Amino acid sequence: MKNIIYFEPSDKTVFDLDRFAKSLNKYSKVSTKDIEAGLKSLDNYENLHVSRLVELGTQLLLGSDEAAAKQYYDEHSQYFGAQFERLRRITGYLVGSLERWNDGKKAEEAARVKHSVNSAIDDATRAERLERQAVAHNIAYAA
Repeated sequence: MKNIIYFEPSDKTVFDLDRFAKSLNKYSKVSTKDIEAGLKSLDNYENLHVSRLVELGTQLLLGSDEAAAKQYYDEHSQYFGAQFERLRRITGYLVGSLERWNDGKKAEEAARVKHSVNSAIDDATRAERLERQAVAHNIAYAA
């Protein structure tokens, strides 16, 4: 039987499939069969952090209702720990925001070449690029 850890290893509790299913079904209908299939990937672990179950629940809910998945995630995301401020290295400085910079530094930052990141593009654009690459290399591609 799996143990669920919330914050510290000492607060672990035994995983209850019915309770997890009931929790998910408050947001949208998810079958026990789908939950069990999702849990298969976690079979190798005796102890799970509750954040892993929140991720799994969110994925299962996304299949039926995106708004319900977002609501479920928002209500259970306290298990992911403290939120971190984004730090960026800009022109040699580690900064969270640019609000305290003078006009010269702001202009320097605005003039930088910003490189695209693959995760920053939407799914349709990514799929289109992958399909073009596959055609260019004569590879079968299933979208």
